[in-house]
Amino acid sequence: MVTSERPRERLFRSGTQHLNDEELLATVLGTGAGKHSARAVAAELVRSNGGLSTLARSTPRELAVTAGCGPANAARIAAAFELGRRAVDAESYRPIVGSAGDVFDVVKARVAGLAQEVFIVIGIDVRNGLLDIVEVARGTVFAVEVHPREVFRPLVRMAAAGGVLVHNHPTGEATPSAEDMQLTERLREVGRIVGIPIVDHVVMGERSYRSVAEHMGTTF
Repeated sequence: MVTSERPRERLFRSGTQHLNDEELLATVLGTGAGKHSARAVAAELVRSNGGLSTLARSTPRELAVTAGCGPANAARIAAAFELGRRAVDAESYRPIVGSAGDVFDVVKARVAGLAQEVFIVIGIDVRNGLLDIVEVARGTVFAVEVHPREVFRPLVRMAAAGGVLVHNHPTGEATPSAEDMQLTERLREVGRIVGIPIVDHVVMGERSYRSVAEHMGTTF
């Protein structure tokens, strides 16, 4: 017996790349209104708007006039296209993290006023574009314990080309300690092994910061 697999089932099994435009749109719709199937509504939306690019610019009110679409489905479609636009914008306009000053600017709001040390890892792409900022450990006012596994797990997940380490000194003094430099060397070695180099380690005080690379007189 031959069965017809629904778009949602194919999406779950094989991913979105195997669905055509109408199938993807039908998946977003879920169901059509009245006697109209989601697949039929999707086909009519694509046809009447002359393709996806025009459809993506349509307002919910314009979409809702298509038979079987209705206000709820129109809002759902418009929301899906808006999410796509925001994802593209986020990819295209990544902040550049090319210096310790850049690191300070993107992280300072996260550590301002904290009474304990936190350890943060920043993933960057091949152009030093910021991929993500992840807190991997939180300790006491004087120290934070960090395991390499927790540092590199998010970097691997985001397919980072490199990583920047950051931690704060709640006492306000940004000068790296001997322990900070030892940890940096340890994580640099792990980075060499896994193929994700550690670009720098920035220590943040209350209103100041120091690059461990500059402090040690090395280039990462």
